[in-house]
Amino acid sequence: MIKILCVGKIKEKFYRDALAEYEKRLSRYCKLQIIEVSDEKTPEKCPEAMTQQILEKEASRLRAHIRDTDYVIALAIKGRAYDSPAFAKHMESLAVSGAGTIVFVIGGSFGLHNSILCQSDEQISFSDMTFPHQLMRVILLEQIYRSWRIRNHEPYHK
Repeated sequence: MIKILCVGKIKEKFYRDALAEYEKRLSRYCKLQIIEVSDEKTPEKCPEAMTQQILEKEASRLRAHIRDTDYVIALAIKGRAYDSPAFAKHMESLAVSGAGTIVFVIGGSFGLHNSILCQSDEQISFSDMTFPHQLMRVILLEQIYRSWRIRNHEPYHK
């Protein structure tokens, strides 16, 4: 099972449509669950102390959905970068090792609190660039789908 645990709701229809498409495609390969926790309202010029409070509140909501038996992968800019074939191989090795539920965690506008990063089994990065967390969810689902296609030796655009 793959669980996507993320901060915030998807408001834009084009993101929801893209997510629905990848959820449909993935349904033939794995059980997928997406859990959204509420994000904190953020003032325009947020001081660092308030930023940390926001991150801690969001982290608390995220932790409520993480079990001790889950294999947790936090999405973080400073995480390990994979190309698509290496990511597919890694996902396959996790499945073979009996990792159980693989939980990908996507933070909100400030990212993830350090406690979530420390609790994770690993951190991965899709780029040194920053993406909106709504778009990151689409990118993640696309890469998970791509990994299944690669693992099953099925054609997929390059």
